[in-house]
Amino acid sequence: MKQINNWIKATTIIALMMLPFQEGFAGNEQRSGQAGASELLINPWARTSGWAGANVAGVRGLEGIYSNVAGLAFTQKTELIFTQTSWLQYGSKMFDANSSVSNISSFGFAQKVGESGVLGFAVMSMDFGEVEITTVDLPDGGIGTYSPKFINMAISYAKVFSNSIYGGVTVKMISEQISNTGANGVALDAGIQYVTGKEDNLKFGISLKNVGPRMSFTGDGLSFRGNLSDEYKMTIEQRSSEFELPALLNIGMSYDINILNHRLTGAGTFTSNAFQKDQYRLGCEYAYNEMFMVRTGYTYEDGIRTPSTRTTALRGPSAGFTVELPMGNNTTFGLDYSYRHTDPFQGSHTIGARINL
Repeated sequence: MKQINNWIKATTIIALMMLPFQEGFAGNEQRSGQAGASELLINPWARTSGWAGANVAGVRGLEGIYSNVAGLAFTQKTELIFTQTSWLQYGSKMFDANSSVSNISSFGFAQKVGESGVLGFAVMSMDFGEVEITTVDLPDGGIGTYSPKFINMAISYAKVFSNSIYGGVTVKMISEQISNTGANGVALDAGIQYVTGKEDNLKFGISLKNVGPRMSFTGDGLSFRGNLSDEYKMTIEQRSSEFELPALLNIGMSYDINILNHRLTGAGTFTSNAFQKDQYRLGCEYAYNEMFMVRTGYTYEDGIRTPSTRTTALRGPSAGFTVELPMGNNTTFGLDYSYRHTDPFQGSHTIGARINL
């Protein structure tokens, strides 16, 4: 009877999650490219990006801040992660801003508070290298360089509500800056996970991401000297158009098969995007004794296989692995790696170090 009740609860939760968003399943490809702050769509973490972010229902620990903040509630005590990403690499030197579109540095920290709560903090910084300064009079540059900086900071709180229900929220601060122009904004994420099954091996999850007010650019870079008349000059400031954030909804499920020290997990997620095509994510992970893990994933959207209809550089396939080493006193040290296939460019590589205390 208890098992039947769990299945009824799970079915009810998924139905309630899907009903308000059933009209969004058609996608919104006509609005592709109209949102700003697209760095919010980049997964900076190695484990979850290795299987295409398909494990929205089963993500655990600090990486849940990006995929589904409800997973943060599974942090046992203290967790730290450092990662480096060579985003859209085109040169031979990995993790070099001069050999990729951007070099992304990320850091995260999670700490359990009380009996059922977890606080998390994460920061992602994008380095685009040095860009030549040009003007109307000097289109070839030669007057110096500037370095664009994109920084996202997230503060999260997740809580265990029962043995099967976990939830959390994230507040994100967004900053996009060059030398004389910038934009700042704030966004909200929320997520929930439901765990059921005889061995807690069936999981459902939903996350709503990047919900917030519009952003716009301001600064001296939008002003210029103009003539009010033949005798007077004045500084004229232009107003930047506002842009919306790339809001999206993830709905996913996962299932674990455990045999002795082996675990095989399959996961799937549907992503309804407000400003691009909807996506379907599938992933699989094999783990031995939770010390060695390999994973692969695939992200599909309409037209992704044809260059003329593709609206993203990511081709779909991704893969990665993890080596987790025990250090004594319930402390572990892990190394993570992921690769995302792209066209054009030479893929995106992420490597990370994880410490569980």
